[in-house]
Amino acid sequence: MKQGRRAVLGMALLGGVGHVLGGAPKPLVAGPPEARTALDAELTAIAQAPECQLSSMSVLAIRDGKIAYEFQTGQRFIGTGGAPSKAANERTLYRMASISKMMTTLGLMRLVEDGKLALDADAGDYLGYPLRNPHFPDQPVTLRTLLSHTSTLRDDLGYSFPAAKPLKALLVPGGELYGNGAMWAPTAPPGRYFTYSNLNWGVIGTIMERVSGERFDRLMKRLLLEPLGLHGGYNPSEFPADDLANLSTLYRKRTVDTEIWNAAGPWIPQVDDYSQRPPARPAGIDTYVIGTNATPFSPTGGMRMSARDMGKVMLMLMNGGKHEGRQILRADTLATMFSPQWAFDGSNGNTDKGLFNYWGLGNQHFPDKPGMQLVEGGGFAGVGHLGEAYGLMSVFAADLAGKNGMVVLVGGVSSDPEVYKGKYSAMPRFEERILSALHRHVIAGKKT
Repeated sequence: MKQGRRAVLGMALLGGVGHVLGGAPKPLVAGPPEARTALDAELTAIAQAPECQLSSMSVLAIRDGKIAYEFQTGQRFIGTGGAPSKAANERTLYRMASISKMMTTLGLMRLVEDGKLALDADAGDYLGYPLRNPHFPDQPVTLRTLLSHTSTLRDDLGYSFPAAKPLKALLVPGGELYGNGAMWAPTAPPGRYFTYSNLNWGVIGTIMERVSGERFDRLMKRLLLEPLGLHGGYNPSEFPADDLANLSTLYRKRTVDTEIWNAAGPWIPQVDDYSQRPPARPAGIDTYVIGTNATPFSPTGGMRMSARDMGKVMLMLMNGGKHEGRQILRADTLATMFSPQWAFDGSNGNTDKGLFNYWGLGNQHFPDKPGMQLVEGGGFAGVGHLGEAYGLMSVFAADLAGKNGMVVLVGGVSSDPEVYKGKYSAMPRFEERILSALHRHVIAGKKT
């Protein structure tokens, strides 16, 4: 979930409510117009809750394979210095944090289909140098172990590096960044022990560049964004003007460089604040050697996309890899991607306080079990991913067989989510409330 994983707002700030699809409100599949009104009101109340207010929120729900509900509230940009605020809308893009890992994996699986990659091959063969945990030198690291967080790589030395620094300098003994090899865990050999690691995806993105000869951000545009007609991507410096204008700034009520929160203080921009100047190109990108270090594009957390476009991705997955009659990924490829790869047995991994219990290839599994439920009272099991970074909280949860799903993008929180504990899961309480409301009103179809 984590890339490493909150003054009262008045109605003027959270009053920008929209739920437009194709220019007109789309009725709930589950029931009469009053059900929509009730859900709109419930989500607005969650966003305005004094214990943890939300700077903006965009949600989408799918029922029976159709988009049944969309809602936005709050401001994608909170005006300062005379600049006007801008309300979140159905086109607002958010940095989705670790849901990016799942999007990256979709691109990778297209390369697997093309025969450019094999999940169980030695990843070092693709990189052009040995990729070995020094504690287990005879055990290869594979794409499967990287995608399932069982590679034994850790984030102890970081997971994002300047373009001029090849990952080889970090991963191979004697390299400039290798140090004492603290990025390699001695706990167990690759494939045995789960620890969530962002560095895995820097390696994955670099491998994708090596076998394709394309820079990661542009490769993902070709593999995923363009075939599905999606806006956004991993590199805001190349966004068209309309996308950049709709990109949400991420906020917290705490300073950027400290852990000191002040719920009564101002909203402080964390990232993607391009109101005064456009995003700069990644440092060193003009001389970057493709296939040496994809981390500046953040395959682990850098994708920007709207909730509506995330819904397109979800529908493609529900439709066996098809989008508007075109086969984007084969059904058997998706079956492999979402198949179980790791399950916590009490000692074979770090669950991050119960957040991670089951994993596929680049995706989290959400079983409908006590302590792991996505919705209050249960009733929803699925696959997808969570995200948390810079004040953003995000959810992509899909019951692929039942063709029901939920997307949540929160642009900022006023209080520390670690303090605002959930009642029945490892998620913050406001996230539980949002998902439970969407499920109750739209997917389950129950009226309050």
